[in-house]
Amino acid sequence: MKKGLLIVFSGPSGVGKGTIRDLFIHREELNLAFSISMTTRKPRAKEVDKRDYFFVTREEFEEQIKQDAFLEYAEFVGSYYGTPKAYVEELRNQGKNVLLEIEVQGALQVQEKVDDALSIFIVPPSFEELERRIRGRRSEPEEIIQQRLAKASRELEMMGQYKYIICNDDPQLAADLTALIIKRHIQTAQ
Repeated sequence: MKKGLLIVFSGPSGVGKGTIRDLFIHREELNLAFSISMTTRKPRAKEVDKRDYFFVTREEFEEQIKQDAFLEYAEFVGSYYGTPKAYVEELRNQGKNVLLEIEVQGALQVQEKVDDALSIFIVPPSFEELERRIRGRRSEPEEIIQQRLAKASRELEMMGQYKYIICNDDPQLAADLTALIIKRHIQTAQ
């Protein structure tokens, strides 16, 4: 059985990564498995443990750091986020193409560690549209919104470190383009 691809799918918070992902993740020809990240932040409305994230305590996360159990991890606005290494490798060894939906800092860590990672960066049609989307969530106080916007500005400057850049002006088109890129890499890896 051929080892699956590792796909790094990222972009600034609020760009629509989850919406795009939901439009292509179930396409059978892509043989995708969504990598669930671990976090110390509290679940948002409708988020479910072990489906959206592995929600853990700060102490549990820091113990995993000591054990070098992450492919990547970062701390943002007081919470840790990370990708469990063993979980991803298990999926890839099963032949699954593993999709990591992660922030830019983590994506760059993965690209340093995994030479053959396929990297895709999602950009908003404009910074104003990104701000509108973040505010539209109505899930965070103004201080956190400002931190997310400042971080997004820095992250957009790093898009050139990705193999592909896709604008999320139309989520279905962005999903179709992402699926096409993944399919092409699956075919060339065979």
